[in-house]
Amino acid sequence: MTSTRTSRRSTPRPARAEGDPAEPSHGSEAIRSRTVPDAPAFVSFLSDYGLADEFVGVCKAVILGFAPDVRLIDITHEIPPHDVRAGALALVRAVQYLPAGIVLAVVDPGVGTERRAVAVEVGSGYLLGPDNGLLAPAVGLLGGTQRVVALTNPEYQLPSPGPTFAGRDVLAPAAGHLAAGVALADLGDAIDPAGLVPGLVSLPQSEGGAIAGEVWWIDRFGNCQLNIDPGELAGHGVSVGDAVEVRFGDMARMARWVTTYADARPSELVLVVDSYGLVSLALDRRSAAEDCGLRPGSGVTVVVPGADPGASEAPG
Repeated sequence: MTSTRTSRRSTPRPARAEGDPAEPSHGSEAIRSRTVPDAPAFVSFLSDYGLADEFVGVCKAVILGFAPDVRLIDITHEIPPHDVRAGALALVRAVQYLPAGIVLAVVDPGVGTERRAVAVEVGSGYLLGPDNGLLAPAVGLLGGTQRVVALTNPEYQLPSPGPTFAGRDVLAPAAGHLAAGVALADLGDAIDPAGLVPGLVSLPQSEGGAIAGEVWWIDRFGNCQLNIDPGELAGHGVSVGDAVEVRFGDMARMARWVTTYADARPSELVLVVDSYGLVSLALDRRSAAEDCGLRPGSGVTVVVPGADPGASEAPG
């Protein structure tokens, strides 16, 4: 049924002769009558689908079935399965560099439940995904919400054999229709932006000379991005070249603030301001995550020189 409907939308048809039955409300003529100018040219796609199965390819095919000229960008499809927090962090890291247009994000452990699928209008375009906190940090970074609709209009969805693939049946069609110029309001019911599920990312806590944070992200090199801004360190009198104590679990190690990975001595744990402007724990050409036994969500406390040695430990 999917291929029938998508090809039906994208195949030119002869003009309707006088007296012929009118097009149904979901036909191409109806869509053209409700389109908006300057339709987005890009759809940027993030998911936890991985690349072993056909899920990503099918979603992209559905989008192109409705908007054959749109350009697709794969942000990543290697978010850990069901990890909404990791998806939200990857999205907020990437979204500031994406072209204006549509962002489709699918990390959806609640698929098939009462959770809503939504389209959020921001200044640079639209973000589409489940209403589970996945979109919230990126929406905030892009200046906040202008309008939100729940994707409830079946005219702009695919017939669904089951409720477990909303990426294909609800979200990808909505992205394709928006890219083809369909007005946001046609996709479903307007909802109050204040009712959206908030983001799940945490902020550091500072007490005395201790900054209690956590690992937000571990890249493929094993560098551990913390939720700590370098301004927090500077505010405690720490500057490049200084050493601080880093506590995680039942361990404590010294780490020096350096400018580049290559500034680290062999086996020396260092702090580096990463490409997103946050403090990361790193080793030169080795995995800090493996060496320190850290994972996303691990608590890390940075204790500045001269602080009370009894400063509170990081959360586990």
